[in-house]
Amino acid sequence: MSQPTKSNRNLLIGLVLGSIGMFGFGFALVPLYDVLCDALGINGKTQSTASSYEAVMIDKDRTVTIEFIAQVQSNMPWEFVPKVNRMQVHPGELTRTAFLAKNLSSNNLVGQAIPSVSPGQGAAYFNKTECFCFNQQPLAAMADAELPLIFYVDADLPESINTLTLSYTLYDITDKQTAAIEQGAAR
Repeated sequence: MSQPTKSNRNLLIGLVLGSIGMFGFGFALVPLYDVLCDALGINGKTQSTASSYEAVMIDKDRTVTIEFIAQVQSNMPWEFVPKVNRMQVHPGELTRTAFLAKNLSSNNLVGQAIPSVSPGQGAAYFNKTECFCFNQQPLAAMADAELPLIFYVDADLPESINTLTLSYTLYDITDKQTAAIEQGAAR
């Protein structure tokens, strides 16, 4: 075997191994990110199912500020805002609020809200008993809706956390839902 052929083979082996290594790293990145965020307390993920509320002692001596932020995917023609931007709650107290959504397009659309709590360390203490984020939100053309949110802040919230910010980003999942319906009908 000549020298140039052997070096080409070594280069090819190196490129293939490098590609496999990069694919493996990319595949492992999501679980590594979750572990790192949990360890550093910056995750901010809330639960994706409803919590049950059992009447507990409400801590009337402590007040926690809850801030609400709403964002819409850049190409989604909806207005999406919190009914109130900020409120004061007592840990253990069941609280109701809502977000307002309006479909500004002439098409029926389906939205899905993804929540996040900041600081991430506080996410474990923010419990939703009812949330529009648990379900897809279909909205007819030019229609509007009030999307309910019922929550409580766990009384075990660390004393160092006085403000929790709940942020929702609303995504247009109309195409994904339509594809799933069409796929189900084809079976």
